[in-house]
Amino acid sequence: MSRRAFLETASLSAAGLLAAPARLGASARRPFTLRYAVASSLYGGLSLDEILPEVRKQGSSAIDLWPRRHGTQREEADAWGRERLTATLRRHGVTLALTTRFDLGPFGLNDELQFVASHGGQLVVTGGKGEVGLTGPALKEEVRRFVEALRPSLARAAETGVSIAIENHSNNLINLPDSLRWMLEFSRGLPLGVALAPYHLPQDPALLAGLIRDLGDRLLLFYAWEYGKGCMKPMPLEEELMQLPGRGTLDYAPLLRALRDIRFAGWTEIFMHPTPRGRPILETAALVTAEINRARGHLETILNGLPA
Repeated sequence: MSRRAFLETASLSAAGLLAAPARLGASARRPFTLRYAVASSLYGGLSLDEILPEVRKQGSSAIDLWPRRHGTQREEADAWGRERLTATLRRHGVTLALTTRFDLGPFGLNDELQFVASHGGQLVVTGGKGEVGLTGPALKEEVRRFVEALRPSLARAAETGVSIAIENHSNNLINLPDSLRWMLEFSRGLPLGVALAPYHLPQDPALLAGLIRDLGDRLLLFYAWEYGKGCMKPMPLEEELMQLPGRGTLDYAPLLRALRDIRFAGWTEIFMHPTPRGRPILETAALVTAEINRARGHLETILNGLPA
């Protein structure tokens, strides 16, 4: 078997998130539910000893570790070492499902892929890289070059059984819906998908729902995160929290219907950014958890009320 054929086969079989939608025979008959992961950055610089007991209180058993400047938990995991981290996760009934590493960039993930794999995780989230501000054929060609440059990282991802998800971040090559679609077109059969952040796109429910359907089983992480009043300058707390479901004005019903239609099998994170970065979104771990649960309740009420 050629190396290319091996990678195309291995990446699909090894990367659990990309393979999951193919096994929908039984799950398609079950009620659709969201799988929640907790972003450690919502707790700012609080310790994992404070955060991990909160995870299962949110209807989740999965954590996404963020590094500085948004959190400190990824560095804390290294400081703890494998034995302590594994034991603490197990004690709280939590799995390390993914990490978010914008700091490393898409071409510097080899060690991180191994770290996530060693803890049974499935995903590393990062951003794209390339010339920004392009449109049309120039953008498509730049996206193609990005995917080609990413192939060594994707080969490593296939070997470890961990997928890479690119977030559609503002001021990034992979931002517009077209760039997301082209990235997936150029990476068929490889463990590369999308971490979709509605915050960075027009707040148009129909557009967002259509994009979810277009991404299909290559959507690996959905951020329940809207623009609200933005996150780039200080503002009253009640305005800052408008990034969260039920606080802002985004109608999540079309998005949740689309997620249900594609039988979304990836992770959902209730998400926002505080200003300044690196502080908890509310004063204590208990208050952060309560706010996440409020947002989760908003999403679940809408999802449960969707017509069959």
